[in-house]
Amino acid sequence: MMKTILITGATAGIGEACASKFGVEGHRLVLTGRRQDRLNTMVENLSSKGVDAYAFCFDITKKEEVDVAVKEIFHTVGTVDVLINNAGLAVGLELLHEGVVDDWERMIDTNIKGLLYMTRAIAPKMVEVQEGHIINVSSIAGKDVYRFGNVYCATKHAVDALSKAMRVDMIQDNIKVTNIAPGMVETEFSLVRFKGDAARADKVYQQFAPLLAEDIADAIVYVTNTPKHVCINDLVITPTAQANPFYTV
Repeated sequence: MMKTILITGATAGIGEACASKFGVEGHRLVLTGRRQDRLNTMVENLSSKGVDAYAFCFDITKKEEVDVAVKEIFHTVGTVDVLINNAGLAVGLELLHEGVVDDWERMIDTNIKGLLYMTRAIAPKMVEVQEGHIINVSSIAGKDVYRFGNVYCATKHAVDALSKAMRVDMIQDNIKVTNIAPGMVETEFSLVRFKGDAARADKVYQQFAPLLAEDIADAIVYVTNTPKHVCINDLVITPTAQANPFYTV
């Protein structure tokens, strides 16, 4: 059955991979992000393959933009069946007492507040129709804390906790909530963390074979395809060579 799937942070990495895989399955896609050119290119490519896709460019860290965009989304596609809160980032890699406050605020605004703004805007319609699925992309950094990870880990612990809270708060309304916690995935993640230092970012993925964005997208597609009476609450995914944030081959 075709579903309307909204993906935040759809212009790269896991979000882009999810759009591709859900498009193959014939779902209607609502793609959001801050890079209009990339969104336009994605919609053009998907549309050429017969996928019903729409682009909405806005900043999830700004509640006013979220509210305006979501109103337009509902006007365009009606209800949203699946919300994938994928947008997130890590910035900087310093000890807490040496941290850059602007980096902290950027992570908190995107990883926590952006997720909350999107969920608050979308979830009431799901409750109204008594059906829906919210998928929050967290991290194994939401399960453990590693040196230099401090605030990023804190934001992903918040995502983990919010996923549990959403599940409890909306269980009576038949809303599924899934927390996805990937380990190391080769995306733009490290490039953003190191503020554009490509050489430093590339070294991160040379240590061992990391996950690919497509691997996480496969898992997200899987959890959305479970029977109506089945909910995958929490899914931790790591490369074979990574046991946890501290131990790798």
